[in-house]
Amino acid sequence: MKRIAESTVRRLSLYLRFLEDFEKRSIGTISSDELAARGSTTSAQVRKDLSFFGSFGKRGLGYSVPELLARLRQILGLDHEWHVVIVGAGKIGAALAQYRGFSQRGFRIVALYDSDPEKVGRTVDGLQIRPMSALTAESHHHRPDIAVLAVPATAAQEVADIVVAAGVRAILNFAPQQLQVPDTVALKEVNMAIELEGLSFALTNLRM
Repeated sequence: MKRIAESTVRRLSLYLRFLEDFEKRSIGTISSDELAARGSTTSAQVRKDLSFFGSFGKRGLGYSVPELLARLRQILGLDHEWHVVIVGAGKIGAALAQYRGFSQRGFRIVALYDSDPEKVGRTVDGLQIRPMSALTAESHHHRPDIAVLAVPATAAQEVADIVVAAGVRAILNFAPQQLQVPDTVALKEVNMAIELEGLSFALTNLRM
């Protein structure tokens, strides 16, 4: 498959949520115009995004909501379960461990790790916090697909190296530190400061 832009993947996730809402409202068929209106884009963009993955819908009739929902879940890899480990049991890590939305999307939190002896052994939403030193050995049992890093910036690269060596092939990094990982590992970085700066820019320009 050709390389798909991240912006396209983000829109596919939005389309999925819109379709789920349509399904809850018992709407069986929708048009590209309706999807575009919900996503603040154009019908041409909707059709282009979907065209990367095949032919959808019928001209003049639109898209079958159940069929497009099933196909988008398949495209986004949500048609099976992913095992997730969280490294860092501080406020962010603990909050993520308790987020119900992950399991609803097929992301199962299988382990929570921390290097702080005072946190190890405590339980967060049914998960006992395990020592970081146990991650490598336990990965053979948990077989994690994704690691979520919620650790200090100074520890982020070292932790990333450990989870990569343990066989994890995707990382979601909440630490304010740019990571270096092999090309065979997917990496997403969530930088709160950058997101807030984007909002600050938007607010500044709204006042102009």
